[in-house]
Formats: sequence, structure tokens, C-alpha cells
Amino acid sequence: MNQRKKKKVLFVSAEVFPFAKVGGLADVAGSLPKSLLQMGCDIRVAMPRYKNIESEMKYIKDFPVEIGPRLETCIIREGEISFKNRNQDKVIPVYFIDNYHYFNRQNVYSYYDDEERFAFFCKAILEMLPEIDFKPDIIHCNDWHTGPICMLLDEKYKENEFYKDIKTLFTIHNLEYKGEFSKKTLSLFGMTEELFVPEKTEFYGMFCFMKTGLVYADIINTVSETYSKEIQTPQYGEKLEGLLKSRERDVFGILNGIDYEVFNPETDKYIYKNYNENTINCKKDNKYALQKEIGLPKRDVPVISLISRMAHQKGLDLVMDKIDEMMENDLQFILLGSGEKRYEKGFVELQKKYPEKIAVHIGFNISLAHKIYAASDFFLMPSRFEPCGLGQMISLRYGTIPIVRETGGLAETVIDIEKDKEKGNGFSYKEFCPEDLIKTIKRGIKFYNQDKEAWNRLVKNAMKVDFSWDRSAKKYLELYEKVMKKSP
Repeated sequence: MNQRKKKKVLFVSAEVFPFAKVGGLADVAGSLPKSLLQMGCDIRVAMPRYKNIESEMKYIKDFPVEIGPRLETCIIREGEISFKNRNQDKVIPVYFIDNYHYFNRQNVYSYYDDEERFAFFCKAILEMLPEIDFKPDIIHCNDWHTGPICMLLDEKYKENEFYKDIKTLFTIHNLEYKGEFSKKTLSLFGMTEELFVPEKTEFYGMFCFMKTGLVYADIINTVSETYSKEIQTPQYGEKLEGLLKSRERDVFGILNGIDYEVFNPETDKYIYKNYNENTINCKKDNKYALQKEIGLPKRDVPVISLISRMAHQKGLDLVMDKIDEMMENDLQFILLGSGEKRYEKGFVELQKKYPEKIAVHIGFNISLAHKIYAASDFFLMPSRFEPCGLGQMISLRYGTIPIVRETGGLAETVIDIEKDKEKGNGFSYKEFCPEDLIKTIKRGIKFYNQDKEAWNRLVKNAMKVDFSWDRSAKKYLELYEKVMKKSP
């Protein structure tokens, strides 16, 4: 790309790996910018500076931000995401929005004043730009926490010469989390209640952060093509399907990727024994070592794993509903995750009921997650809906066969082996019901036990699939072109 035509992009996210991670958004925000930098973008990342972030960073400057009737100090600190590409050191600047009152806290979300915290974040992002002398062509906003940036630009900041040509792309990672607060939230942005109407920010009597992104962004995208269509229907649209349908021409879907440097069974420092598609027998060594570490009997039986946020979306009720029938088979089940207490408690109880067959680890542990991906035979994702899903891509990379429900990104990435013997890389089913889930699990176990040669072919198929960021990053560049050409 010609140096003078480099697109300037500010990539804004509430969580970015390796600094702060709650879900897949952090993985995307930490890896997509790397590919965009390599393709010629002048890309920089911005996020809040939470209490637990201990990375090196330097003070840039501070300035006041008006939040409702008060002034709050915004401190800008600069850190970096550094990585190697073809043995060259690459660096992406990361701007941390720091404010002791709002962000010096243990967690990322779920505080009583989240609307105020993220209103401050959105305003601070825009106020920061002239202060650091960076005028992006595009602000790439991610999920509800950043939606009001699009509104502020359109309703307020574009009156200022500095901001008037800046475009916005708003990416939906999960429409279920919308950021709904009282209408008083508008006053935090210095906006009047004239904007509190259904055509703009009002959503069933509430101010909706997500809706501000959907109404005001120049272009909207989500993280798989299937999900971009699904969210325009009542089943998946979270009561925003009418708005999304009305903007149908501006809604696109681009499948996420995963970082192939981080997730690489050949070089992964976390797993017990490295391997590739020609040495898949080493998966068995990983299995035995994991069984020993987590206290399951050392046995060559199919191991089914599930690594997930423990939330209603993830279909965990189906697993709990059919666990007894699942345990009638000669297998082991490993779960790693945290979230809703009813699921945490329920699976811990099941572990007590089946101590020889079930291992449950509540919490998140990067090292253990990598070990589970490498050691398992199957990876379970029975999601109610799944905008993209990264777990199935990671499991494929490690030759661990996904069992998924056909929805969102799962439908695009997993091909049922019985539907396509040549390209098949997993097992899938259509209906969100426990009967179809258990049938598919049994189908997978039968395939595993029946023909080792066919199983090894399936594992190799899985490992050959390419879900690195390159292809998707190219599509984001094309989308940036569309954003730039969009009329006001």
C-alpha cells in the first residue's frame, strides 16, 4: 500500500488481549489490528486502563472531560502490542484512557455506574484525538461500550473542523449485551432529551448504547455472515431487528480469525507435548498428561471438553439435561469456565456425582485452556446463538473435533463429516434441543471408536483448515474502503 494512502484507524474496545479479557472481544481486539498493520494500516488501539493492567506504559498528557455537570480528569498513557512478523519487530500503539474514579477497579464490567464509566470513555476517546495529534480516517468501534462515539461524532463533534471527516465502523460482537440505562444517561454526554426518541437513542423506555452505534455508525458489521442475517430476524434480533433490517444495505458480516502464533500446537509452550498434523499420535500423550494433572483416571477413552463463559447463550442447560445419558458412554468430560452461579454450582455437583468421568475447573486459566484444547478429542459448543465463536476455530487448529449447533459462525466454520466426507471437520446439528445434542455426541463417539483411520483423516482435515486473520483482515480493509466512500 502506498505510504501516503495509509488508512489511519483508531480501534476502540473495552477489552483487549493481553491487557484485559472477559470474552472473545478481547482476542479479536488483540489480534485483528496485527494483521491490519501488516497490510499497511496506520492502526492504533484505545481502551480503558483497568486496575489489573501492569504493562509498561508512559504518561502522555491529561485533560478535563465534561461528564454531566462535572469535570473528570482523563489521563492518557501509551503502551504497545508488540509482535514479530517475518522476524521483524512490529509495534501497535495502545492508548490507555485512565481515570482513578472509573477504572481503578478489579473487573471490566458489571458495576452500578457502568453507564457513566463508558460515557466517560467515549467522550475521552474523542477529546483525546487532537491532544495526541492523531486524526483517524476511521474510528472502528466495538460493541455497546463504544456505540455513543458514533452518536457524539454525528450530533456534536462534527461541528468542529478537526472531526468532520472522521468516519465510523461499528462492529457487533454480541447483540445480546446492549448497554441499557435510564434516559438520564443522555445528560452525561451533554445531550438534550430531543435525542430520546425511537428513531435515535430510545429503546423501550431506556437509553441504549448499542442502538446509538446502530443508528449513527456509517457502516455496521458483525462477526460472521450468518449472524449478520440472523440478527435481522425476531429470533436473534434482540428487538433491534427492525432497525437492522432498515439499514440492511449497511450491514455486513466478516468472520473472525484467531492468532496462529498464539494457537499453534507445534510451538505452544503451554501444552505437554508439541505436535502437528503428521504427528497427531502425540495428542494421546497430551491426553494422559492432562488426565494426571486434573485427577481423572489415565484411560484412552474419548475426551469431550467445553471451555466457555457459563451463560444462558452457551447451551449449558442442554448439557446438564443430558449428562446422565452422556455418562452411559465410555468417555470423560472436562469443563473450564466461569459465569452464572447456577451453572458453576450445577457442574461442580455433577463432578461429585461422576468423579471418575467429569473434571470441572471454575475460573479461567490460559495454560489449562491450551492443555485442554491439545488433549481433548472433541470440543462441545451447543450454543443457543453464536455470533462467531472462537473456541471451535482453536479446537480445529489443535485437531480437536468440534460438536456444534449450526448457528452464526459455527454454521460457517464446522462442516459435518457425514454431509461432506472430503471436507468434513466436525459434527453439527440444527435444532436447539437436548435430544439433537445427545444424538450428535453419540454419533461422534461411534465415529471415534469405529474406524481409527477415518478418525485420523478427520483430525488432519480439522488441522488443515485456515482460520488465521489474513483473509478476514483483507475483508476489513475492503470494508474500510466502503466506509470512506460513504456519504454523510
